[in-house]
Amino acid sequence: MRKQKGFSLIELLIVVAIILIIAAIAIPNLLRARMAANESSAVASIRTINTAMVTYNANYPTVGFATTLAQLGGVAPCTPTSTAACLVDSVLSAGSKSGYTFLATGAASAGATVNTMYYATAVPITLNQTGTRSFCSFEDAVVRVQPSGAAIGSEGACQSLSPLNQ
Repeated sequence: MRKQKGFSLIELLIVVAIILIIAAIAIPNLLRARMAANESSAVASIRTINTAMVTYNANYPTVGFATTLAQLGGVAPCTPTSTAACLVDSVLSAGSKSGYTFLATGAASAGATVNTMYYATAVPITLNQTGTRSFCSFEDAVVRVQPSGAAIGSEGACQSLSPLNQ
């Protein structure tokens, strides 16, 4: 009788089947962890936008809050102006980061000559793949959550949502 070297086809198929079972268990957990990381990044970015808006308002009192997210950013090396304040990084000011789309809008209230209000939103680029919830904030700097992940179209819509930690 000859001594065989190597593995039989059945042994290789069993090993492949075991690897596929392990992958089927691990991949959904990996995707959930990535979505949780994206949501954490989105909340942190909304907080960064809040801080940048307050700083912008203090540095440019004749303008008030920035009218767009792009005004808060700038390309390195950045020289601060009212159109590129260098307060957030260029990735965030471009409007897309970590699976979320960001928007910040400043506006003047009735009769005001400067922008006295703003709201910022973070919406998943692909719902249930890059994130499951949307986030927003306005002048009170409280991060609020939209559990369905739908877009938040106005400051009033943001005000009606529950704060993140409640």
